[in-house]
This record gives sequence, C-alpha cells and structure tokens, in this order.
Amino acid sequence: MEKEILKDLKVVELASVLAGPSVGMFFAELGAKVIKFENALTNGDVTRSWRLPQESKDSVSAYFSSINWGKTHQLVNYNLSKDLEKAISEIQDADIVICNFKKGLAERFGLDYDSLSKINPQLIYAQLDGFENDEHRVAFDVVLQAECGYMSMNGEKNSDPLKMPLAFMDILAAHQMKEGILVALINRFKTNRGSYVKCSLEKSAIASLANQASNYLMTNQIPQRMGSLHPNIAPYGEIFKTKDEQNIVLAIGSDKQFENFCNVLKLDLYKDEKFKENKKRVIHRTELYKILNVYIQKFDGEELLEKCHHLQIPMGMVKDLKQVFETATAQDMILEELQNGTNTKRISSVAFEIKK
Repeated sequence: MEKEILKDLKVVELASVLAGPSVGMFFAELGAKVIKFENALTNGDVTRSWRLPQESKDSVSAYFSSINWGKTHQLVNYNLSKDLEKAISEIQDADIVICNFKKGLAERFGLDYDSLSKINPQLIYAQLDGFENDEHRVAFDVVLQAECGYMSMNGEKNSDPLKMPLAFMDILAAHQMKEGILVALINRFKTNRGSYVKCSLEKSAIASLANQASNYLMTNQIPQRMGSLHPNIAPYGEIFKTKDEQNIVLAIGSDKQFENFCNVLKLDLYKDEKFKENKKRVIHRTELYKILNVYIQKFDGEELLEKCHHLQIPMGMVKDLKQVFETATAQDMILEELQNGTNTKRISSVAFEIKK
C-alpha cells in the first residue's frame, strides 16, 4: 500500500548532494512523481562524480545512485530563460519543492518561496540549510559532526576524534525535512494553503544528541570518547571474541538480563555487590569485562547467540556489509534501476509498512 499512497503527489527536486535528494527519493518510493532538476554547469548533481576508485568514470556513481531512485532527471542552466521557465512550469502544479539553494540564489532566479507561492498558493516549499545562523557558510557532513559534538564523543578512549562512517548529519536532516513536509501536507488538507518548511543540518544534528545532551544539561558531564560503550549502562557495547573468533556485542539493559546472562555463562556475578546493580556495573565495567571475556571465549558464536536469544538477552554478532546483505531483511530492501546503461542498486529509504 505504501508504494502507491502518494501516487497523486508531484514533487520538484531542486536539491543536490544527499539530504535533499534522499527526501525526494522517499516520496518517489511512496509513489509520488519526482522531477529532479540538476545544474548543467556542474554536469549535474555533484555526487555523480563521487566515485570509488574501482568505479568506471562512465558509470553512474554508487553515491548518486544511493538517493536518486524513481525520479526523472533534467539538466538545466538557470541563467538561461528557457531552462528557468521549464523549471517554473513544472512547479506551477507541483505539490512540493525540495531545495538547498545557497543564500540569495533562489531569490536571484525567482525560485524562492515568496515568488513561487504567488503562482502556486498550495505549494509546500522545503528549504534545507547548513548552519542555522550562518547561511553563507559551506556545510559538509564531517564539519557538522565536528561542530555539533559528534566527533568529540566518537572514537576510543585514547584515539583522536572520529567521524561516523556515514553522512549521518545529512540523514538526520533528511528525516527532519520529511517530517516537516508531511506535517505541512496535513496542514494543507485543513487550510488548502501551502507553507514554507525550513530545516538545517546544524539544528537537526543538535536535536539528535538525545540522552547525551540530557547527560550534559542535567549533570554537566561532557561525554568522553569511550568506543562503543554506553555511559549509562554496562555491559553495553563491550565487544568480545568467541572461541571461533566471532565478534559479539552485548547490550544488557536490566539487572534481570544480566542475571540470565550470568546463568548462561555459569557464573554467579549477579550476586556480587560490585555487579548486582547497573550503576555498580558501570563503575566496575573494566573488571567486569575481563571476567566475562574469559568465559565468553569458551563458547562458539552461534551457540552463545542461540542461548542468549532464547532467554531474551540482547546480544548480536558484529557483521560486515557482505554478511548484512546475505540476510533476508536486507535483500528485501534492495531497489534496482537502470540509469544510463548502469544497473544501479540502493537500499530503500522506507522502513515502514502501511496496511489497510
């Protein structure tokens, strides 16, 4: 049902790179008609040129493919009146415009909300910015990860700050923009009027700091780099090697889960004053890790996982992407599309189902 739910919606995408185009693809996956205008002066969206060393220079890049499925593409030069008129013509009966124009460019071409809403009062216009209060500043994901606190928290205790291996700030901003657009659509049903939706990478990043933000705001604790460990829970995030050299990760969230896990390992640590409560386990997590590590190495990975899953103990195997895409769930989420002679693949951005 979700693949057809927005089949009567028309979306014009004037955005490039990752966040904006991923919003466009989201609507395409839900059945909307999505027309993507790309800058002819740069040979299209810049991500068309972001290729891995093993990718052919004539192929459609995997990066571009990841967030550009189900769209029609047109190259335009907004300095040419015929191209500008082509874009405006499509916007006249569009439901949504998605853009990430640099400051002043939309106004220069008459592609800003004030101009377009005069010819299409029902238009929902979504503008993505980088920094909230410095619209002229160039914003790329790693810079936002650095300036919004993520890199300072990410990495091992003695390592340099690290970025996360995906453009998470773009992904977070895309989700915020989707939510804003969907709320604006609901409002349009009530008022029959369009609206202006503004979202920035910076604000989206800060909004997603969640418990780490509250830890600081309520206790003045500045999060430190601690690898995959959790500041509030133990053992949580610790990685162990099993007898057959499998990497597994624990996520013990309650005292009962810890007791059950100890019983699997045939340990009575849950009775020890240092480990019987979560707060104490956090304090003594290094000692706890050393003890658990000895006993976990007595099990093969699959054997231990099976025992833990049976008792509802949160544990997982650390998988690479080859292993991930061998699972039925991941296979079902692959979208393929032939683009300019290249068989492109990407993962679906829609992870929910809607049923009648």
